[in-house]
Amino acid sequence: MIYIFYLLFFGFLLTAVIGLLASWIDRKVTARVQYRVGPPLLQPLIDIIKLLGKETLVPTGASKTAFLLAPVIGFGSVVVVSTLLWINNINLGQGFMGDIIVALYLLTIPAISVIMGGFASANPFASLGASREMKLVLGYELPFVLAILVPVIKNGYAIKLTDILSFQAQNGVTVANLSGVLALIVALMCTQAKLALVPFDIPEAETEIGGGSIIEYSGAGLAVYRLTKNMLLFTLPFFLMILFMGGLRTDGIHLLNGILKYVGLVALITVIRNTNPRVRIDQAMRFFWGPMTVLAVAAIILAYKGL
Repeated sequence: MIYIFYLLFFGFLLTAVIGLLASWIDRKVTARVQYRVGPPLLQPLIDIIKLLGKETLVPTGASKTAFLLAPVIGFGSVVVVSTLLWINNINLGQGFMGDIIVALYLLTIPAISVIMGGFASANPFASLGASREMKLVLGYELPFVLAILVPVIKNGYAIKLTDILSFQAQNGVTVANLSGVLALIVALMCTQAKLALVPFDIPEAETEIGGGSIIEYSGAGLAVYRLTKNMLLFTLPFFLMILFMGGLRTDGIHLLNGILKYVGLVALITVIRNTNPRVRIDQAMRFFWGPMTVLAVAAIILAYKGL
């Protein structure tokens, strides 16, 4: 029963609430940068509710099962990985050996669901968006995994999230070291791509391909995709907090510290989004397989040397 509670309350409800709030902050800051007022506080939630009340249309020629199932698969993976992170963060010792590998795998599934939905919709723009998403995944996953190896090395070669959190509680956070700073920079850029935000919003690119992979989605399907992206806006920074910043402690002043760490990461994501133009897919591939991979390898070498 306790795991069902974690799944429903922490994995879904709390993650969705924080994700929607973070989405509002991102949109509000973006609007201010562009000299606009921005949306009201509940606008992200209102958008989801409005979409849930609209009809879900399936395009002619689409693979109906894959088309309707794709957003559910992505949403389910985010709920599960968020639950896993919350369990490890709140109850040290409740994780399992290799849960960091499971978390990495689950965080890849939302992108796969976008690819699946795009190809299933039988729309040329959606197929182009899905193709871009596939290439982008191949680009950022390598440096992202290499960056994650740094906290594994720095925290006693632990592949269990609770072991990483316990080690940081006793010996200091990973980001306090040079290797940790470099790895966090790489992970943050990969997170930007995982969220499909500027400059890596190539798969959607509304001004080019009208929404890309999700162009044919409406109603509940589009609502689930948007909610999944909002929840990822919490889950991905939370994952980085656990690996590099000692997680989110809820006791006393540490709660405020944890909130500030999360807000800081979201602020960086928003700043990157508002200060860069969209890049081409070939530029993104060269960026991730070039400078980001080299920086991640350098961070691993420094971690081996204890720096």
